[in-house]
This record gives sequence, C-alpha cells and structure tokens, in this order.
Amino acid sequence: MTDVHIPPRATPAEAVYRDHRDHLVRLAYLLTGSREQAEDLVQQAFASAWDRWQAIDQPLPYLKRAIANQAADARRRGIRDRLFRQRARVEPITEVPELDETWAHIKTLPPRQRAVVVLHYYDDRPLNEIAELLSRPAATVRSDLRRALERLRKVLK
Repeated sequence: MTDVHIPPRATPAEAVYRDHRDHLVRLAYLLTGSREQAEDLVQQAFASAWDRWQAIDQPLPYLKRAIANQAADARRRGIRDRLFRQRARVEPITEVPELDETWAHIKTLPPRQRAVVVLHYYDDRPLNEIAELLSRPAATVRSDLRRALERLRKVLK
C-alpha cells in the first residue's frame, strides 16, 4: 500500500492571507502610491499579527487599521523618494480606479485627506469606521472628507 500525503489544512491566518491579500495590497497602494511600499505594508501587517492571531476577533479590520497606521508612519518619516514615484507611475499594482484627471487630483491631496477619500470611496467604509481605522475623531474625518471634496470640486470644474 502506498502512503498518500494529505496536506495540512490552512490555518485561519493563512486563509485570511490567501483570501484578502490582493485587496489589502490594493488598499495599501492607494494609500501610499507605491507598489513596493504596499507589498511591504501588507507583509508587515500580517507579520505583526501572526503571534497574536488567536486574540484578534476581526482580522480584516485589524489588518486594514495596521496598514493605514503604517502608511501614516511611513509618510511621517518621509520614506518617499524619486525612484518610488517613478515606479508608481510606470508600474501600477492593478486596476487603479479610473486613471483620469480625478485620480491624478486625488493623488495630490494631503495624505490624511487622501486616506479618508480612498477608504470611503474605494473601500466603501463608513466615516465612523474610517475614524476608528485611522485612530482619529469622527468629526475630524468628516472635516477631512469635506475639505478633500471641496478641493477636488475646485480643480475639476
């Protein structure tokens, strides 16, 4: 009789990684504008969650928040350089929402306003959830969205 190798079942963390990685990378790309940085943020989010995975009640919101926080940290440290900007324009990660003048203007928004616009319109998140993800007051998130939309209206007239 021959031995049949039965592969082990995927762990819950592996299943979330397999099912949601692409979506999380797209989200990170929209927050940072860099494919490489997006990949790094997603890997860092999963790595930081790995040891305490069993204690995380809702892994997907946890990972999105980790990615949003890491994107903000990277922005504060000034990681962006010319090479990253060139690669982001030449090599988009996937179908970037309508590569048109609207997207070009969204990319010029201040980082916090851009994050709110991306999370609200791309990821279909309600403002209260965005506030929680970004660890900011809901009123501030509403103001950021209002200011971003006002700015976009002015330049898109």
